[in-house]
Amino acid sequence: MGDLTVTDVRTWVPAKDWAVSRAFYAALGWTEVWSDDGGLAVLELGDRRFMLQDFYVRDWADNFMITVEVTDAGAWYAHVSAVLAEGSFGDARVTEPKDEDFGARVTYVWDPSGVLLHFTQWLG
Repeated sequence: MGDLTVTDVRTWVPAKDWAVSRAFYAALGWTEVWSDDGGLAVLELGDRRFMLQDFYVRDWADNFMITVEVTDAGAWYAHVSAVLAEGSFGDARVTEPKDEDFGARVTYVWDPSGVLLHFTQWLG
């Protein structure tokens, strides 16, 4: 059998307005490590990557979620709140951190396309 080593797994994230989504993720701290400027970009945060694509289906975007494990959900709430106050990112929004029954404090962030980001701080 050949080498079955996995070197990466990336999800493809929808963007209703690709330019606004790119600007939103950049403002949050993601780095664009590659783009074809035709509707596809690789974004990286903390050595983790996803593909942002210029493709949108509302039902898909409204049910798409990404967990970003962090050490301080409160700090992410403050950071995202500041980003949203300084920029124009459509329907993007953030909620205050919430302690969930599954043992995590989570700051929920909706990107401009409706994608839900869970900035998750594990407790205990």
